[in-house]
Amino acid sequence: MAQDFEVFSGGVAVITGAGSGIGAGLARRAGELGMTVVVSDISETRAQSVAGEIRANGGKAEAQIVDVAKPEELDRLAALVHDRFGDVRLLINNAGIETLGYVWEIPAARWEATLNINIHGVVHGVRAFVPYMLKSGKEAWIGNLSSIGGLSVMPTQTAYIITKHAVQAFSECLFLEMELAKAPIHVSSIIPGMIKTSIFDEAAGAGEPHAASHHRKVMREMMAAYGMDLSEGAKIFLEKMAAGEFWVSSQPEMTEMVTSGRIEFLRTQSVPTLGEQARQLLRA
Repeated sequence: MAQDFEVFSGGVAVITGAGSGIGAGLARRAGELGMTVVVSDISETRAQSVAGEIRANGGKAEAQIVDVAKPEELDRLAALVHDRFGDVRLLINNAGIETLGYVWEIPAARWEATLNINIHGVVHGVRAFVPYMLKSGKEAWIGNLSSIGGLSVMPTQTAYIITKHAVQAFSECLFLEMELAKAPIHVSSIIPGMIKTSIFDEAAGAGEPHAASHHRKVMREMMAAYGMDLSEGAKIFLEKMAAGEFWVSSQPEMTEMVTSGRIEFLRTQSVPTLGEQARQLLRA
């Protein structure tokens, strides 16, 4: 029997932003592992669709509408889940949006949405659920969605990149805090490399400057051509979380390449530069 099934089967999973993309893939996989899955998303239609799919395949799932940009909604979700289902074994703070464009061209509302969803959604997801986890005294697992972008930089993706750097730092600190508190809670930083999702669809970029549409198109085509299948990525993520790994990468070789370059940059304290591949992407 696979370790992820042994660890997670029969437990409760809460996944934010689970109505689409990586969140939906993780929700489906958690359902396959025999978990009761709370599919939370800002869109009721998307959440109900994924929950219905899990149930149709013999799993257990319930949809919950949650705007992770509002801390009080995560407090409400944590209380509701514990009242209705009991202790949470798996929490994945996945909800996030991609934002493209020069920093001075992105409207204030889009900046605030990106920061609130991508950073505060993770922070307050942990803040809302961890007290219940600690009170139960049971072993639990938390995964925070970082990104290969959380280990690198890319102009015109600045808004997204800085949020993922924040999530990466937050997850590392949280791991250490769990050790200090001697808590039975495993923390993982989930680092997708390139996985086939709808994150670069035009509709997802509502509120961005017009010039961002070309970059979205290029990234969408690259993802379609070279990205990992979503179900494969979700399976890898939960297998690594079940094994207690902190670094949970979909494509470890990509993570290694990026981190090696980042280490060299910091060691030499050189000026930021773009690789040739990135230059070609931005000029396309």
